[in-house]
Amino acid sequence: MSCLEINGGRSLYGTVSVQGSKNAVLPMMAAALLNKGITVIKNVPYILDVCYMIKIMNALGCRVKYEQGTLTMDASCLTANELPLMWAGKMRSSIMLLGALIGRCREAVTYYPGGCSIGARPIDLHIEGLRKLGVTFLFEGDRIEAKAKKLTGAQIVLPFPSVGATENILLAAVNAEGVTCIRGAAREPEIVELCGMLNQMGALISGVGSDTLMVHGTDCFRDCLVKASGDRIVAATYLMAAAACRGEVMLTGAPSAYMQSSLAVLRQMGCLIRQEAERIVICADKAPLPIPYTKTAPYPGFPTDVQSQLMAVLCFSEGTSVIEEAIFEGRFNTAWELKKMGADIIIEGRLAVIHAGTPLRGTCVEAKDLRGGAALVIAGLAAEGRTQIQSCHHIFRGYAGIEFDLQQLGADIIADHGSSDCGTVNYGNDSNVNPGKSGFGQAVQMA
Repeated sequence: MSCLEINGGRSLYGTVSVQGSKNAVLPMMAAALLNKGITVIKNVPYILDVCYMIKIMNALGCRVKYEQGTLTMDASCLTANELPLMWAGKMRSSIMLLGALIGRCREAVTYYPGGCSIGARPIDLHIEGLRKLGVTFLFEGDRIEAKAKKLTGAQIVLPFPSVGATENILLAAVNAEGVTCIRGAAREPEIVELCGMLNQMGALISGVGSDTLMVHGTDCFRDCLVKASGDRIVAATYLMAAAACRGEVMLTGAPSAYMQSSLAVLRQMGCLIRQEAERIVICADKAPLPIPYTKTAPYPGFPTDVQSQLMAVLCFSEGTSVIEEAIFEGRFNTAWELKKMGADIIIEGRLAVIHAGTPLRGTCVEAKDLRGGAALVIAGLAAEGRTQIQSCHHIFRGYAGIEFDLQQLGADIIADHGSSDCGTVNYGNDSNVNPGKSGFGQAVQMA
């Protein structure tokens, strides 16, 4: 079983580089299926979700190579259009391959996706959007069969700015005849990066960065090379850790332009923040201040993916804070694990009331999901004594070598990754590359 062990109570000092964005890379990998040629993505993090996606693409007939942060994909020889249940069931992001496969093959078979247990995450917006483009569906248990004689541009209005639905509709619409208008589209930075990649491949998408996207379809895609931005959620996690533990930390490769809501919350807690384009410095020399009220919201609001980490930090403040979770109701599952450490948290529907002031003490806890697991890491770093976090495969789905990054900042943390789905890891010859941030080894080399 994978686990992390932390001896807490140390302040964090130093500099660490931020990995490439998980939420940008995964839809970029799906987009590569549209191109009957070579696609190269740089700044790709070594995480389990990327590994799972590589295994899915291998099963579809793609030739994939990962080396030192660069992913090279040859989708010219696609041989299948059905996702393997074994890997599709492990990650939520597998659902975005539906739109790409429909665009490329006009038919696809997938399954209801797995991933984090953070509440209801229906795919009805994905399905309804694709239906308007001409896709028909057959549902048998968890199996989803999709077909389209042809894809035709349409007017699509999303009642909620779902990131996944926007991505799926985009991946199909760029291969449709005519023009598709997506209103109510998600505005997250990962959507902007996906649109930029699709435009580079030969599509024509306007309105990028707004909630209205105009997509002019094409049937001819070309090779491209793209670089993913730094991961804004990982960057926010490390900044939250510094706030909880006190100290001074510099992040390089951090997409500060995409992080304004997270930085604003850190400033509310009394942290001093200096930022440049891809560099953020946090100075936290006092206990964090409580925040009377914070509410998660779609971008550019405060991200739900940082809510659990914020909850952990506020446990070390000196007062009462309230968080409203407006996106995923299951995000508060982490509160019960924090309570095991001594936290005083009351859950009232979608509200969490954090009464701080009681010291947290290390104990054995379980990561229930990706971001909740990261929150437990923060709590363990700042708590008194030893914390053991079980089920850390959730954390490793999104954080590349988190233990090495935190060790670099002075934390006393070690990891047991357990049996890896990624096979043998080839760390390469660069001694400056942290283990866990390099190659996947033979299991995912080009065949």
